[in-house]
Amino acid sequence: MHRRRRNGELVRETTRVWPKYKLTCFCYNDLKAATERFSVRNFIGEGGMGKVYKGWIDNHTMAPSKRGTGLAVAVKELRKENFWGHDEWQNELKFLSRFNHPNVVKLIGYCSEGDNRILVYEYMRKGSLEAHLNRESKRELDWKRRIRIAVGAARGLAYLHGASRPVIHRDLKASNILLDIDYTPKISDFGLAKFAPDCGKSHITTRILGTKGYFAPEYVATGHLTLKCDVYGFGVVLLQLFSGSPVIKKYSDGIAGDLAQWAKPYLCSRVEIQHVIDKKLATEYPVEDAYEFASIIGQCLDLNPRSRPTMREVVSALEKLDQHINSSSHNSITV
Repeated sequence: MHRRRRNGELVRETTRVWPKYKLTCFCYNDLKAATERFSVRNFIGEGGMGKVYKGWIDNHTMAPSKRGTGLAVAVKELRKENFWGHDEWQNELKFLSRFNHPNVVKLIGYCSEGDNRILVYEYMRKGSLEAHLNRESKRELDWKRRIRIAVGAARGLAYLHGASRPVIHRDLKASNILLDIDYTPKISDFGLAKFAPDCGKSHITTRILGTKGYFAPEYVATGHLTLKCDVYGFGVVLLQLFSGSPVIKKYSDGIAGDLAQWAKPYLCSRVEIQHVIDKKLATEYPVEDAYEFASIIGQCLDLNPRSRPTMREVVSALEKLDQHINSSSHNSITV
């Protein structure tokens, strides 16, 4: 990739796939200025690779700008002592530089100067889906919004799976789905991503990496990685949207267990799904639509990977559910 300043702001897309774009190669001092010397007050969070800060750059020149002006960005700085993180940094750069889709977080640029390794992304104002699910308020994530988040995230994953060289995300989870100001979901964190097996090969055998609670059972048992492992992980994310529960669920006796294993027996019954659905939703959901959503989740969580749907099929099912909800004359049904 060549050092380049963009001369203008990208035109907002009218289709699902954005136009191709070039990454900006930032110098370290520009990013230092954009984040006010990586100020504590600009600190957003910390992941496996390093800390993330909010910064501001000029929309046209990509030069640093004053706080609150220009384009807000998220600046992820790799910890210098993180030896494994360098591989993930390169992986993230390799994959995100290929993608341009409204439901995949946009990589704006990078810095590789001296021993500094930094990635610059669009700033997602609403933070992670996980953070919202953990909040007590039910107003932010009502039933319709949850379904729309599910649809958008499914479209993003289907885009990865349908690429000319299909990509397995391998670490799909609620904390890696970020929400924009209008709650548009975007898949992030491609540090563990892999290209899917070549034609004629059924899987990749690899070390088991990812996050507990989202692993497909066949991946844990054999180390075999396929696109269907992502489908299982996405099913867990859908289950979290449905239940509002963390991926590791604590029972009344204090023992922690796997959310998917606990919930699966309840998902095939219109009556039993009431044990699973988020209590913060109260009665603000149509029972039949909730059952349909639970059915989609159950299919994604099938123990047999061959029986799981493709992400294209998941998108189609969720879009039909979303359309039905929007066209329905009733807004709620007493459960």
